[in-house]
Amino acid sequence: MEIQLPDIEKIKLEDVLIKRRSIREYSSAPLTLRELSHILFAAYGVTDERGLKTVPSAGATYPLEIYVNVRDVIGIEEGVYKYIPERHSIVRVLEEEVGHELALVALKQMFIAVAPIVLIIAADYERTISVYGDRGFRYVYMEVGHVAQNVYLMATSLGLGTVSVGAFYDDEVKEILKIKEHPLLLMPVGRKID
Repeated sequence: MEIQLPDIEKIKLEDVLIKRRSIREYSSAPLTLRELSHILFAAYGVTDERGLKTVPSAGATYPLEIYVNVRDVIGIEEGVYKYIPERHSIVRVLEEEVGHELALVALKQMFIAVAPIVLIIAADYERTISVYGDRGFRYVYMEVGHVAQNVYLMATSLGLGTVSVGAFYDDEVKEILKIKEHPLLLMPVGRKID
């Protein structure tokens, strides 16, 4: 079943840039569908009729896939979902949420397990290296950085916290999620503890 996500609202960038921080502790409060929608749009949303997205991509090859582990979002069942940017929707690909498993294979960074959502940013390198050769790997890594910064900024604008996690065992993450793409970054998102 595909879930349509709410429309996006505008924010003031200057305020967000000043407040952006890495946050590793989250309250027990759930996220809303609106917040999830904004986070996913910031990550990889489509911004025009040509299919361009919120991040630059070498040759518009868009090698990334965005998955989200949903542990606690109001109105959405737990599980792992794949973001469909072209329709700004999500489709459940695993019925169980896997936050605890992700935390364990991320060198036991247990804050991942308690976050209401965890973005998993994965790459299909072939989309970019088929155009640019080995230099395409560099372009994919740059694109992941753009996605991460967008997620940081959107989370901050919503009063949420996130952090980029690159310390994990790649093969184990692939196995947990049952994906073919290469996981490059985990980003837990939740409400900050004041």
